[in-house]
Amino acid sequence: MDPKAALNHVAASLKEGAELRLKVGEDCGPAIVAAAVLIEECLRAGGKLLFCGNGGSAADSQHLVAEFVGRFMLERRALPAIALTANTSILTAIGNDYSFDIVFSRQVEALGRPGDVVVGISTSGNSPNVIAAMKKATELGMKTICLAGKDGGALAKCVDIPLVVASKSTARIQECHIAIGHVICELVETSLFAQP
Repeated sequence: MDPKAALNHVAASLKEGAELRLKVGEDCGPAIVAAAVLIEECLRAGGKLLFCGNGGSAADSQHLVAEFVGRFMLERRALPAIALTANTSILTAIGNDYSFDIVFSRQVEALGRPGDVVVGISTSGNSPNVIAAMKKATELGMKTICLAGKDGGALAKCVDIPLVVASKSTARIQECHIAIGHVICELVETSLFAQP
């Protein structure tokens, strides 16, 4: 590896990611605020959050659930959130007995209640199991938010609040998704628990 070329690559990659995050702030700012308001209202009313996604988006789901259940920046009570990606027995049973396409929608049916919020994460915007979860949530009276990439795909068309990172790079989209998630966590936590 050429150290100088590698250093240039590091700088270029980080610059590309930073510029994309700034663009996401401009393009998605109002939708990010709307998502935070929806989540806050859900939690104030005694509802819960359900997150789902595949691969890196599964990891993002679990990461963001940990921020709500544990804490983000403030010492406060735990907030109810579940990652539908975390129970391997459920995922493998449903995937084996039925179809991988319903591994999340089946859990939404079991765990979700009207007024809950389901957050689906998909860099392509076209993950069948995430789309199925959003459709099931809507059918059962839940609200839906998605974090998607590219043009949002079919996922962005079937949710209440689409948050779309307009990039073709999976890595950059994932970086923006976790940044958006962190901003939402901060907005919700501050609104619920910060002292006036």
